[in-house]
Amino acid sequence: MISAELMYEKVMHRMDMTKETKEEELQEIIRTVLEDESKKEFIPLSEKIRLSRELFNAFRRLDILQDLIEDDSITEIMVNGTENIFYEKEGKLYRTNRHFFSESRLCDVIQQIVGEANRYVNETSPIVDARLADGSRVNVVLKPVAVNGPIMTIRKFPSKAIKMNDLIKMGSLTKEAAEFIRKIVRSKYNIFVSGGTGAGKTTFLNAMSDFIPKEERIITIEDNAELQIQGVENLVRLEAREANLEGEGAVTIRDLIKSALRMRPDRIIVGEVRGEETVDMISSAMLNGHSGSMSTGHANNPKDMLHRIETMMMMGIDLPLQAIQRQVASALDIIIHLGRIRDKTRKVLMIEEILGYEDGKIQTKTLYEFKEVGTENEKVKGSIMKVAELENTGKLVAAGY
Repeated sequence: MISAELMYEKVMHRMDMTKETKEEELQEIIRTVLEDESKKEFIPLSEKIRLSRELFNAFRRLDILQDLIEDDSITEIMVNGTENIFYEKEGKLYRTNRHFFSESRLCDVIQQIVGEANRYVNETSPIVDARLADGSRVNVVLKPVAVNGPIMTIRKFPSKAIKMNDLIKMGSLTKEAAEFIRKIVRSKYNIFVSGGTGAGKTTFLNAMSDFIPKEERIITIEDNAELQIQGVENLVRLEAREANLEGEGAVTIRDLIKSALRMRPDRIIVGEVRGEETVDMISSAMLNGHSGSMSTGHANNPKDMLHRIETMMMMGIDLPLQAIQRQVASALDIIIHLGRIRDKTRKVLMIEEILGYEDGKIQTKTLYEFKEVGTENEKVKGSIMKVAELENTGKLVAAGY
């Protein structure tokens, strides 16, 4: 088999580095190099096509990652240095037999991705979050922090936004649970979506936002713009910005929430809260006339999500825990918890109602819970079942339900 690395060097040798090479010129150089090589050694047409594509991707796109990114069935790509590249497909991890020619080539791809997202990363600032043009989430860690070479993780999102009906067909939740969520979204209940890494929080938030009346003014705030809210004309999308090389110009999630409050929003949707910005999301947005606001957070269950919200608020405001708990209990209405069960499928595991603050803690009530009934062909059988009625029905009644 012809070495793509050797062909890469020969194409490089023929390129004029004093000017920019257009795509058509690059394709012609690649074709010429392969034709010359085939005179020395027979190269099957299928091999020529493969090499031509690989070489073009190496110069113009994301090198060996391009095919993985274009494969819609792949949900995550993990690059551990130049040699060890893994991907997730249907909940299972696989290792690809391909590798980068060199560490410098991998770094070039990383800088290309990061630069297009208006971010930067180097040895001085070795960690960065960015995104691809299609919205896929990218995390990069470089040396000296990454001991075994440049590390890049790409969380892919579906090319077409997943709707709630799609999640129902996948078995993530039932029609009854989806109808309940539709009603509480339209009735402007404040909702948090919780779950672990890879539970599908952003995808679910996207699907849930489709229930928002299209005439409302919505402001989305994210570290990296990933939400795909569709059909809303009065939509404002805000994205945080990191500081420049001089340590200036940072725009945080907290800054954006404060600014959004002055933009006359009907709802504020924050992709994820991780720190002191939770104060503004709870105290300023949810408590002060912007009902129907939504966000997500990492947690193992709804109660852990509440504890984490309390902790994050304590990072941003100097108040006693009891005062913070009262604010959270007053602001938040519903927590929807997602997770991956042992067959790797994503499910809505629990819908929890926040009842209020009493006896020194936030009182909650489980409304829906996933019930397992067995297994079939290594797949878990079960669904999310209603276990109690919603108590705080005021917003439902006000919305006409």
